[in-house]
Amino acid sequence: MPTLENGYEIIDEFLSHDQLVSLNRELSSINFPSKAGGIRNAEKKFSVIRSLANSEQLHSQAKIYLSGDVNLVRAILFNKTSESNWLVTWHQDRTIAVSERFEKNKWGPWSIKDGVQSVQPPVEVLNQMVTFRIHLDDASQENGCLKIIPKSHEQGILDHGSIQEYIQTRSPVICEASAGSALVMRPHLLHSSSKASVPSQRRVLHLEYSSFKLPSGVAWA
Repeated sequence: MPTLENGYEIIDEFLSHDQLVSLNRELSSINFPSKAGGIRNAEKKFSVIRSLANSEQLHSQAKIYLSGDVNLVRAILFNKTSESNWLVTWHQDRTIAVSERFEKNKWGPWSIKDGVQSVQPPVEVLNQMVTFRIHLDDASQENGCLKIIPKSHEQGILDHGSIQEYIQTRSPVICEASAGSALVMRPHLLHSSSKASVPSQRRVLHLEYSSFKLPSGVAWA
């Protein structure tokens, strides 16, 4: 089973031409919220995203990197344009969405995002997760593609100060990719995104999967 030793890999032609056309057809008329970088719970709002996220294709791909049954954790549709030209500083994705709040050691803090209970789990949960960032448009350094630091997920969960110290001595990788490709990564791999120097539409479908078994009665949101 691939371990994503470096914390990431890029798969070219992850989507077929027909899949990409179908996604673009349904998503072309979306009005993204003003000054928002993306739309959370995208699988609940767009049938074409729900179908893809829950498809045998994506579940089979996730099982390559995970052991046991896999479940969709989150789906976010990102977009970066000249009107919404945002950036994100170096960080780790370390929050998951669940159906209800529960009390368990090392789980927290809790928050509510777009009406859904969200929580930071312990690192062993993040180690049983994988993220697929599917590019719906070409992603380049000029339009603000993702940057990552290889193997940084091996450091566990880092606080803000530790992140700033860590990135000072590491060289980032610029993850340029073509439409239809996918960047596969561990959620707690350090990553960031600069504003586009040459703004253009840059949409990414962000899908997270996990093989971790939640407490009884709790489901992935």
